[in-house]
Order: sequence, then structure tokens, then C-alpha cells
Amino acid sequence: MGNQLDRITHLNYSELPTGDPSGIEKDELRVGVAYFFSDEEEDLDERGQPDKYSVKGSGSPGQETPTHHLHHQLVLNETQFSAFRGQECIFSKVSSGPQAGDLSVYSVSALPALCKPGDLLELLYLGPSEHPPPHWAVYVGSGQIIHLHQGQIRQDSLYEAAAGNVGRVVNSWYRFRPLVAELVVQNACGHLGLKSDEICWTNSESFAAWCRFGKREFKAGGELQAAAGTPHQQQYYLKIHLAENKVHTVRFHSLEDLIREKRRIDASGKLRVIKDLAIVDGKE
Repeated sequence: MGNQLDRITHLNYSELPTGDPSGIEKDELRVGVAYFFSDEEEDLDERGQPDKYSVKGSGSPGQETPTHHLHHQLVLNETQFSAFRGQECIFSKVSSGPQAGDLSVYSVSALPALCKPGDLLELLYLGPSEHPPPHWAVYVGSGQIIHLHQGQIRQDSLYEAAAGNVGRVVNSWYRFRPLVAELVVQNACGHLGLKSDEICWTNSESFAAWCRFGKREFKAGGELQAAAGTPHQQQYYLKIHLAENKVHTVRFHSLEDLIREKRRIDASGKLRVIKDLAIVDGKE
């Protein structure tokens, strides 16, 4: 993974384009737009796509849906990212290179066997139409998740909240030191029932990640906006990994802004399954 940070520190925020990343040539830098929002603002997956991650009901805690012996491990054609604060890698969702990880997804029925309380889950919508950004949640055990959904922090059955979709455990994507599992669950449970005007996160990913890592940077306004001329060690860089080893780099003044842009890019593409491995009792 190439490091392009040194060559961009002298550039002025106003000199750089903010167009769509698909139109940027190799090695070109784009500056992220700072977002200003009211308390009522919510991310796309919380307000614009209620039919894709709709919750059909409220499952009872401790009530598991039986896990099938046959499930599918899917490999998707999807945009890959890495993120840095200065030179430090703070996020990695890539399938190759020194920061590589397993990006496979699984049927919802298989997820409880793969995760434990305190884990972060990413739920994805696979379909021919436009899809919302990935939906993040904290797994709290017994087939239950706590998540920010439709402007409310709520507890739901994983099977109902992710009906018809797939998901994966994403504990390792953010490179911060996690809290102990009990505290992650406590963070999530302690905010149950909060609604839009009481919530300081703009999307499900920021809320779930805050529960696991406890860093204020995940909250809206949780860190001061970096002023022009701020050293690059205090700024954020999102690297968008494209075909043929091309990398587009986008600069941001806060982690929250970076997450919002990453999720916007995720929602702009169509997820496509490129490999389907049938797994029976842990064997292909």
C-alpha cells in the first residue's frame, strides 16, 4: 500500500477539487468536505431506506432462531478502504497487502455462531437495486443486537433486523484498542431508547464503533475541526483502493467527516457476489 501523505501536506484546502471519486485520476488528492448538521440530521441508513433494514418485530431476549448446518460464505465485489490519522493507520478494509483481512460475509443465520457479546457487526443489503450504506450494530448475545436505526437506539433480534441480508464481524477494521466486552455491551445498553434530539452520533457505524472503542472522535462534534495549515499528523486521510492498484486519497478534518464520506461511497455502488462457498459444519 503506497503512502502518499508526504507529497500532499503543502496543498491548500481551497486548491483541491471535491468532485466524485470516480472521476479522479491516479495519484490525485481530494479534500473531504466538512459537514455541518443539526441535531435532527441522520445518515442515509437511518432515514432514507427504511424498507432495506426494516425491523419486522421485536424478538424476545434469549430466543434464538435455529442455525442451519448449511450456510454460505460469500465474497463480494466491493469498494475497499484504508484510513489514516497522519501516518498512523486507524482503519483497514482491504483484502491484500500488509493490512489485509478477511472480507467474507455470511448469511444472517450463521452469524450468532461466529460472534460473541461485544462484537461489532456489519449488515449488508444484497439486491439489484440501489442499496443503503452498510448498517452497523453491537451484538449483545442471545441473537440480539443494539443499533442506531431510524433515529432511535434500540434492541432488536438480529434475524429480524437483518432479514434477507448478510453480515460479518468487523472488530478488527478500526485499529483502536477495544474496551472489554462487558463495557462494550454496557455502553450500548446504557443508551437504549434515546431518540434523534438526544443522540450525538450521525450514523449506525459511528454509534457501534463508539460503544466498542469509547473514543469521542466517533461522536458528532467530538473533536475540534482542524484549521487550515494544521500539520498533516493531525488530519485524516481516506484511501480508496480501486482496480489496477490505483489509490485515491481524500483529506478530512475529522473522523466523523471521513466516516460519512466512506459510507456515501459505499452506498453509491452495487454489491455483487463473486464467490459463494457452501459451508457444512465448518467445512467447505
